[in-house]
Amino acid sequence: MAHLLAVISCPDQTTQSLLAGEALRQAAQKQGHSIDIETRSGSGVQNRIESAAIARASAVILIGEGAVEAERFTKLKNQFGTLQAVLDDASSLVAEAAKGEAAPSAAALSIVAITSCPTGIAHTFMAAEGLTQGAAELGHKIKVETQGSVGAQNTLTAAEIAAADLVIIAADTQVDLTRFGGKRLYQTGTKGAIGNGAELVKTAIAQAKKAAAPDLLDQAQAAKSEMSAQRTGPYKHLMTGVSFMLPFVVAGGIMIALAFALGGIYAFDDAHKGTLAWALFQIGAKSGFALMVPILAGYISYSIADRPGITPGMIGGMLAASLGSGFLGGIIAGFLAGYTTDFLNRHIKLHKHLDGLKPVLILPVLGSLIVGLLMIYVIGDPVAAVLTSLQNTLKGMQGSSAVLLGALIGAMMAFDMGGPVNKAAYAFSTGLLASQIYTPMAAAMGAGMTPPLALALATVLFKDRFTRDEHEAGKAAAVLGISFITEGAIPFAARDPLRVIPALMIGSAVTGALSMLSGVELKVPHGGIFVLPIPNAVTHLGAYLLALLIGTAVGAVLLRVLKKPVPQNA
Repeated sequence: MAHLLAVISCPDQTTQSLLAGEALRQAAQKQGHSIDIETRSGSGVQNRIESAAIARASAVILIGEGAVEAERFTKLKNQFGTLQAVLDDASSLVAEAAKGEAAPSAAALSIVAITSCPTGIAHTFMAAEGLTQGAAELGHKIKVETQGSVGAQNTLTAAEIAAADLVIIAADTQVDLTRFGGKRLYQTGTKGAIGNGAELVKTAIAQAKKAAAPDLLDQAQAAKSEMSAQRTGPYKHLMTGVSFMLPFVVAGGIMIALAFALGGIYAFDDAHKGTLAWALFQIGAKSGFALMVPILAGYISYSIADRPGITPGMIGGMLAASLGSGFLGGIIAGFLAGYTTDFLNRHIKLHKHLDGLKPVLILPVLGSLIVGLLMIYVIGDPVAAVLTSLQNTLKGMQGSSAVLLGALIGAMMAFDMGGPVNKAAYAFSTGLLASQIYTPMAAAMGAGMTPPLALALATVLFKDRFTRDEHEAGKAAAVLGISFITEGAIPFAARDPLRVIPALMIGSAVTGALSMLSGVELKVPHGGIFVLPIPNAVTHLGAYLLALLIGTAVGAVLLRVLKKPVPQNA
């Protein structure tokens, strides 16, 4: 049995090329051979033959007069033919190519691998060492990413994956394969890599199969992951903490609103103990909201120091909450825990057989001790005083000061629509929920809904300012707007930023200012209009809706004023 290759390069005959490829495949199968077929047509290269397949092949069939990059196959027997010859008698071409097959080339391969085990300690690194030694023994180049208890180390880059001929996954846990779409991939456990790395590499070369090419959603997720990995610094860490905290805030806020709806504003009182309203308040306020600050701190620390940072971060967050320093103390505790744990992880050197103690014993204990003592004796009380001052200032805001804060939050929400400035305003408003200050949250959500809604309204009222595509996009923007997805405005802003963004910022500033002026409180940080019907989720509902409508109208009118007419055939 021979392993054959075929390259069909007829750019102007796409349909015939596909038929020829299927004819070669069926002919090879009937004769007991395996075959990889690369097709080059007007729509591009399909099923490109990679180095690993060339290394295993004995001959290549070259069909057509287009470019085939024949230099790839210099060590193989080359069998030439025409497209018509394949369609007339593919069996003869396959049989001729399989005669006197040459020995497969022993060309060195570029291999990437991932190892992982449930505990992320011994087997992860033993498997990595086995693969490294096995590949070197066979003359192949390899890079192994370890996904252990201290996080991913020796991480594979997108360029290294793109250049790889083979991917080996030696893991006893679930590994995300999104990055490897379209690559030759072999999956197994860590046992084979530990026992005989060279044999595992040989098996992988022989048995690897091409992973399914990623669909558009997978590509988008992979791109987002790649951008996230490249982005560093405090902003990334803070947003990681906020994203993990948000579900606790949403669940807790809705439970509190339902408790007040059923039992009144004193549902938490002992007089209501045992009632459904009292139980809902315990779930929402005493459990969901109580976890907000620890989760925020824990996952800020996790973003910095990976899994070893979670314990010190959450303990620091618990202390921040108990000491009265709230979300400000939680943010400080998270960064302190993350950078402390990361420092300890990098500077504590142990023998490789003892290295497994670091993530489960040494780092959590030392990190928690350092962060805990600093929170109790140094940080907690001063930050609590600052938070108390901030709370008193916000609670006392009336008239012009409330309007200015609401306008500032609103303008920030619309400035970059999901970017750092938007997230800074949102994180500030969300964090204040733990201190039972709800007016900034109402301003932030209303202002975040305004940009897409203003654009949707403008595309209906002022059609001459938008292209036909934007008229259709306006319908989707309306749905995104009522769902509090500010990013629905981004496509419009990207086309005409100097006119669209100022109009949206002013509209959102109006919404935020009117919301704060009316004293609207929102206990749920997300959900758009779908959370407004929940009893007690929002106060002064009529004034809130009016603020949203006025801000939307102002934004739409300013779009009409600032944007120039566009040809309606555009």
